[in-house]
Amino acid sequence: MTGPLPTVSVVIPVRDDAVELARCLAWLDRQTVAPWEVVVVDNASSDDTAAVAAAWGARVVPEPSVGIPAAAATGYDSARGEVIARLDADSRPDPRWVERIARRMAMDPDLDAVTGSGRFVDLPRAVQKVASGAYLGAYYVLTHLALGHTSLWGSSMALRRDSWLAVRSQVRRHDPEVHDDLDLAFALGPRRRIRFDPYLQVGVSARSLRGHRQRVRRFARACRTLRLNWRTAPPWARWQARLGSGPRTAAADPASRTTPAQEAPGSSGVGIRLLRVRGRGRSSRRPATARRRASRGRR
Repeated sequence: MTGPLPTVSVVIPVRDDAVELARCLAWLDRQTVAPWEVVVVDNASSDDTAAVAAAWGARVVPEPSVGIPAAAATGYDSARGEVIARLDADSRPDPRWVERIARRMAMDPDLDAVTGSGRFVDLPRAVQKVASGAYLGAYYVLTHLALGHTSLWGSSMALRRDSWLAVRSQVRRHDPEVHDDLDLAFALGPRRRIRFDPYLQVGVSARSLRGHRQRVRRFARACRTLRLNWRTAPPWARWQARLGSGPRTAAADPASRTTPAQEAPGSSGVGIRLLRVRGRGRSSRRPATARRRASRGRR
């Protein structure tokens, strides 16, 4: 027997996508359980995004820093519900999408986040299922190996507000070249519970995969997100933390992750070299006490 359903805020980060946003909000208007609120983050749009959101009764939150990570994080910060659900502007949730999220969270109080699936609605019907399954199947399998646990997919996901507040300072909100959903999954870490729910399926556009340039850009963002997070906790450390066979590391405690402010400016994400090697591989940065002891030993 479950208790009352938690309140659900739906966050939608948008930049210059008023037409798709109108469709998404129309689908949200048909929900069997209405969201507590809909928060549309206007990411410096030059079109009618803000006006469309307001016309549908959404709360519009501006975010002038261009990039999905900044817009999504601002939306999560602004959300007031007990659960923060996330859609993209081109997401088309079915009428029970909010209800399924609320019931899943009510039934499992220890669940931190839930993530769903999708189908490419603008592809020929004959290939929709195959293309969607291949793309998202590969995404979830590969990111699971990289993370040591289930990842998140920004077009259909939700997390508890308390879970967001616990890791909000760890996400790279000011880096527009990372995948914000994957980065958030890294921040949550293998000790928190994220579950995949195939019933949280939404329709989405395949536009993000069209064109060589777009695919290259998405791949580069994935690589950057992995490099930045692996320098704190590589996959084997995360899996040790997940299985409980390794020491408590940053993978087990997201609060100990290197924050964006601690990262070297202009870093490529492959790590910061703490030792400057000179000569034949010897470090010139030995502690002063060690150098004094070595000097006394030679005397």
